[in-house]
Amino acid sequence: MKQHRARKRFGQNFLHDATVLQRIVSAIDPRPGQTLVEIGPGPGALTRQILTLTKQLTVVELDRDLIPLLQQNCAGLGTLEIHSADALKFDFCTLKQPEKRIRLLGNLPYNISTPLLFHLFKQLPCIQDMHFMLQKELVERITATPGSKTYGRLSVMVQFHCQVEMLFTVGPEAFRPAPKIDSAIIRLIPHPEPPVEVTNPTAFSQLVTQAFSQRRKTLRNTLKKMLSAEQISSSGIDPAIRAEQLSLQEFALLTNLLESSKSG
Repeated sequence: MKQHRARKRFGQNFLHDATVLQRIVSAIDPRPGQTLVEIGPGPGALTRQILTLTKQLTVVELDRDLIPLLQQNCAGLGTLEIHSADALKFDFCTLKQPEKRIRLLGNLPYNISTPLLFHLFKQLPCIQDMHFMLQKELVERITATPGSKTYGRLSVMVQFHCQVEMLFTVGPEAFRPAPKIDSAIIRLIPHPEPPVEVTNPTAFSQLVTQAFSQRRKTLRNTLKKMLSAEQISSSGIDPAIRAEQLSLQEFALLTNLLESSKSG
């Protein structure tokens, strides 16, 4: 397979370890007939493996210089549909087939991982599942539970939208060039129904963001422009605790309280 010099401005670190690639493919379990979409395929190490099994794959790649190389490396393996586009602006729902939601995969550049996840949350009705290679520290934040130091806005928002599972970690030596950090594979499956009842999802997002805006401060202080300490207490939540101690259900309670106080 022909190589390409990784570009720093695109946050490129290309996976080359055959054992890791095989573990990722096994976790995804791609089948012919499924609508599989890879984000940021690079020179095509994972692309080749998937294409060999499914004979059809769609990819979204920002670096135009990679596209001829990708075509060359995947020649003869199956039908490769390439979209030269920025994944942060791409409408993935345009790739959905009737009765078939899309399966997303990719080794995501660290610098766009979080904004890309929030971009994809707006398109979840079109998505069956997502398997991404992310910075290990980011995956730990996403999968964190209430009360832990890594639990924050990202944990709450991702878990509100998806069932999350960290599958395995990947060391720097599996990449060219080797990053200075460990990576991890995460599986995200959109909830068929939200895990908690929220009357206004936008208000939920705003309240969670506000609650974590100053991590060391209590809810009484962070939420004072939204809810009074008395209102917080009325929901059975102590206004003297910090946001990192609240469960998804408790954030939903506060959101619904906020919304009912507006209409009242």
